[in-house]
Amino acid sequence: MTLTLTAEELFKSAYENRYTWDKNFPGYTCDITLTNPQGSYTAKGEIKASLQFEVSGIEDETAKKAITSQLWEITIHRVNHSFEKSHGENTFTFGEKDENGAIEILVGGAGEGNKYKVNNNVVSFVYRKIGNSIVAINTFGVLNTDEGYLSEGYDSIYLDPESKQPKGGKTVFQDTFEKINGYYILTHRTITSEENGQLTITEYKFTNIVFG
Repeated sequence: MTLTLTAEELFKSAYENRYTWDKNFPGYTCDITLTNPQGSYTAKGEIKASLQFEVSGIEDETAKKAITSQLWEITIHRVNHSFEKSHGENTFTFGEKDENGAIEILVGGAGEGNKYKVNNNVVSFVYRKIGNSIVAINTFGVLNTDEGYLSEGYDSIYLDPESKQPKGGKTVFQDTFEKINGYYILTHRTITSEENGQLTITEYKFTNIVFG
């Protein structure tokens, strides 16, 4: 007998298949090296058990802001929010299936206009309004673990909410994770951004990871 999932059930399954840190996560400290066209910068980072974070040991304010943004990105994607908390006010219906077999999920309710794609129990595409922009994120590389999946390769682009035209170039992310003390930790990230036909490569290395 074949059981057919609803759009909400399909999306919920992929949402709950994301890798997150559990309630026993102890936090950790690390050394962070940022390398970009302006130079190389080092800092100390701390992600606490509460998933609050701090950056210290760096004076360059622009580099500190960039590194702080990375810790925010790391923690926001490891938080274990329930599906009901994140999407309880949304409704879901099926859209089209693309050439890769990914199924489009159209959002109504509080998130009206947002949409996702699900492929092999992975949220492979995100299209959602953030502030005064729409962000479109396409995942093309996945690390499957026994505890959920992690996105290793993905690109993002911001669109104007009215015209749906790009508000800049595409940014491509390549991530490397290592399992340390039972937790998958980001140890390397390369960001390639495109602006006016010019490519800029920014690299982050996270080393000397010590758990609390």
